[in-house]
Amino acid sequence: MDVKAYMAEVGQKARTASHDMGKASAGAKNEALLAMAAAIEANRDSLMAENQKDLENGKANGLEAALLDRLELTPSRIDTMIEGLHQVAALPDPVGEITDLNYRPTGIQVGKMRVPLGVIGIIYESRPNVTVEAASLCLKSGNATVLRGGSEAIHSNQAVAKCIDEGLKKAGLPEAAVQVIETTDRAAVGELITMPEYVDVIVPRGGKGLIERISNDAKVPVIKHLDGICHVYIDGDADLEKAISVAFNAKTQRYGTCNTMETLLVADSIAAEVLPTLAEKYINEGVELRGCEKVQALITGANAATEEDWATEYLAPILSVKIVADIDEAIQHITQYSSQHTESIITENYTLARRFLREVDSSSVMVNASTRFADGFEYGLGAEIGISTDKLHARGPVGLEGLTTQKFVVLGDGHIRG
Repeated sequence: MDVKAYMAEVGQKARTASHDMGKASAGAKNEALLAMAAAIEANRDSLMAENQKDLENGKANGLEAALLDRLELTPSRIDTMIEGLHQVAALPDPVGEITDLNYRPTGIQVGKMRVPLGVIGIIYESRPNVTVEAASLCLKSGNATVLRGGSEAIHSNQAVAKCIDEGLKKAGLPEAAVQVIETTDRAAVGELITMPEYVDVIVPRGGKGLIERISNDAKVPVIKHLDGICHVYIDGDADLEKAISVAFNAKTQRYGTCNTMETLLVADSIAAEVLPTLAEKYINEGVELRGCEKVQALITGANAATEEDWATEYLAPILSVKIVADIDEAIQHITQYSSQHTESIITENYTLARRFLREVDSSSVMVNASTRFADGFEYGLGAEIGISTDKLHARGPVGLEGLTTQKFVVLGDGHIRG
């Protein structure tokens, strides 16, 4: 296959389809989503058969157990894919919404209209369910999308693509509105991220290595986050019960997610009260603690934390812990080591809570809540395409609104500028 020519053809089709998608009605988009759900339901057996091919190839190629788990399409995961399509269909359509419409002194009205981004390229690894999630969100927000899954999921993704095509056909929408790349050649990624004439934005979903490569090489804007080095700070005015509950949940509810706490900061004035109880819970759960000298003196079994620990996203049952003097030192530490993903303060002091919200520069900042809430579904977005730690154009969980932009609209009645 001539990958360059193939990707140029994909890009041209996507650009043409994006014009049709931009003017598609909410009814047509919802009809397509529900038809996709019906097609997945009707093709369960073939989806699982194709997925089995990928699993067998993965085992033969020595794919890690964690990646094999992400790759597998179980009956419950297919149920979740179907449910997700129904959920996105039920969400309000953001396209065409006009806000901030105001009269100017000249008599014209000026407002903003929400419009699709155009063509969105999404590059991801392992999980075939991402094919459905990405397609549904891009479709509902009026975009065309080009999806490039990992080579390890090629059979699964192509089987899902057939269900997506069926849904688009039934709704009378262009099949090129969702294109799943058919080649496993890695050169396809290089082409996709360097086609600004066809692609408006790239969303990489995967490990840090993948995202760094995309960010460095792309000639198209990228919506991304590299690390999830999330912090919880237990303030001196914290409620002990809340502090223990939130800090334990933020680390142990799931280890391998980007919104899992990786560093716990504790005010010196409350450390002796809260840390021994918390440490016992962590250790009983199998969490390794790596602490500063003060933490080691307080907690038997805590290992010494190195400079590298403060800047590490473990994605594992390991937690770095530091005792700080006060909120000033906590914010200073977060500013130095945070990946600007999610941070939380546990405190009953309203003034300090407000200060933490104002001064901590992350995409999600919380008060008395677990960092695990940093998620599109939990935020009421219905679903998310990913998390962005960038400041332009979207920040935090990226849902339907994050896959659109705004343009100014002006309403007049023969008005001319004097």
